[in-house]
Amino acid sequence: MIPGSSSGQAGGGTGGAGRGPIVGIDLGTTYSLVAVAGWPQPGVAPRVLEDESGRALCPSVVRYFQDRARPPLVGWPAREDPDPASAAWTVASAKRLMGRSLRDARSDAGALPFVVAEGPGQTARALLPDGRLVSPQEVAARVLGRLKEIAERALGVGVERAVVTVPAYFDDAQRQATRDAGALAGLEVVRIVAEPTAAALAYGLGLRAQADRAPRTVAVYDLGGGTFDASVLRLTPGGAGEDADAYQVLSTAGDTRLGGDDFDQALAGLLIERLRAAGVGLPEPIPPGARRALLRAAESCKIALSEHTVAIATVGLSGSYGGAPEGARTVAVRREEFEGVIAGLVERTLGSCGRALRDARRELAEQGISAVVLVGGSSRVPVVRARVEGLFGMRPYTALDPDRVVALGAAVQGAVLSGATRAALLLDVIPLSLGIESAGGAMAKIITRNQSVPARGVEMFSTQADNQTAVTINVLQGEREMARDCRSLGVFHLRGLPAMPAGIPQVRVTFDLDANGVLSVSAGELRSGVSLEVQVVPSHGLTRQEVARIERESVAMARQDMAEHRVTDLVANSRLDVGWVRRQLGRHGGALAAGVLRDLEDALGTVEGFIATAEGSPEGWRAVDPEAFYRAKLALDKLSVPLHEAAISATLREP
Repeated sequence: MIPGSSSGQAGGGTGGAGRGPIVGIDLGTTYSLVAVAGWPQPGVAPRVLEDESGRALCPSVVRYFQDRARPPLVGWPAREDPDPASAAWTVASAKRLMGRSLRDARSDAGALPFVVAEGPGQTARALLPDGRLVSPQEVAARVLGRLKEIAERALGVGVERAVVTVPAYFDDAQRQATRDAGALAGLEVVRIVAEPTAAALAYGLGLRAQADRAPRTVAVYDLGGGTFDASVLRLTPGGAGEDADAYQVLSTAGDTRLGGDDFDQALAGLLIERLRAAGVGLPEPIPPGARRALLRAAESCKIALSEHTVAIATVGLSGSYGGAPEGARTVAVRREEFEGVIAGLVERTLGSCGRALRDARRELAEQGISAVVLVGGSSRVPVVRARVEGLFGMRPYTALDPDRVVALGAAVQGAVLSGATRAALLLDVIPLSLGIESAGGAMAKIITRNQSVPARGVEMFSTQADNQTAVTINVLQGEREMARDCRSLGVFHLRGLPAMPAGIPQVRVTFDLDANGVLSVSAGELRSGVSLEVQVVPSHGLTRQEVARIERESVAMARQDMAEHRVTDLVANSRLDVGWVRRQLGRHGGALAAGVLRDLEDALGTVEGFIATAEGSPEGWRAVDPEAFYRAKLALDKLSVPLHEAAISATLREP
């Protein structure tokens, strides 16, 4: 397809007012929570709902059984199952596979406490000992179902709707997988909110009680169990009364494969070294039961080291390893040793913070960071807090419980959508640009990264060959200028176009990105009315390496990409021009003066030479000077004006 007119973009939104509460759910990698606000009466403060035992955290763990008629255990019973054989039947941290392919997940497979295998559509799934493949959506649905039960018991009413949070860097596939999990659990996911944005909502509650109603720019450092996000938001308090506070996301960056689980894995590696040095013959690979024991010990040790400089990790190994006696083994770990094994992981989080700050630099030039909000249990680690304080130059805001803040913010958004409050207006952003492949393989961006959602983008395109009756629409996500360097979200075909000369059909492509980050694409030819509308649901998501590559290469290759994109567009558009001029010369060339005809032929030859060089040279587009090519095309356009006039005059003389 060939680009035409410039795009236009605008935001929009949808409501969700109705009867009954809309709960807020933090669907975490390791732990999940459910909260509610504005219930049973408007104005009631947000609160996290607790289970029968008074616990707010629900482990994101599901334990299956060989007897398929037996319902799985979910939450604490699954996590604390004492049966050593249960480890092979237990699925934890499944969020790391959400919306991803097996190829994407291979590097994580060895660290997960279950076997990862390929399912339908090349998706990554958990493989149980009896051969069953369990999708991460099914696991998430079990956890969501348990949270639904907790909420209904605590509130005394049925719960059918929820706001669910996801990492800011979850892509379309991962967000759609989250919605699917909600549907499986009997919940309508009325809104998907980025976790850092939800945290900012919770933080902003205190602003309404302050006399100083000045806007604030807040950085959110969200170190979850399996993901990391850094976001910069502007909080603009509303006026007195019911005026809504505005929460605008200015930028976001992150890593969908970095979190507290990785801290645990790193510390477990240290424990394995110590145990083997003490004569415990742990085999390789580590059996599921031993791996589960090691990770539990590492997590407990990590938590203890946040309060103490030395902690004892107790590893409850069952069975005999290398002749060592059964029972618990203990390993003493110093805080500096733990900090050493996680140093590289902490640095990666700071790199994401730096990217978010650079993306928001225009706004930050006017107003610096007012506060840094910490989210996620692992943000309690002292070295994390120290490094964050050093980067931002201020002590992080710690009045909010980092385990609960996301769920509380989601509950606030639920109250807004249910009509219980009008205290917040949320403006989120997309992390990566969206567009389509144009003629020659260029990436035509329609909605750009860090734009507020909901959003709409419109672009006009046309055909590149005479009598073309179908066009292919390759929907792309990424920051590079060429389609091959971006990720394809789906390929669609618009058929039944009227047979017309190249460049004449007017194909309008519209991108609609809803408040949940789900993309719908429509295309229509304006003259004939032929149209197509699809919802883009990719089969799997982006890997950490792909996200890092997209960001890194979009900067490093910017000049080269822009030059290639420019040459590609010049070739595509010049080919149309040359084709038209050649046809019209055959019909009306005799009406031109000899000098005009000669100059026009020379200009045609020059442009055709640039096209041939760009397409035939071993160096490809690099063999062409884009500026010289542009000047040659511009000269052809000017010299062809008399031919246009001759063609129009001939048409007017026709009976």
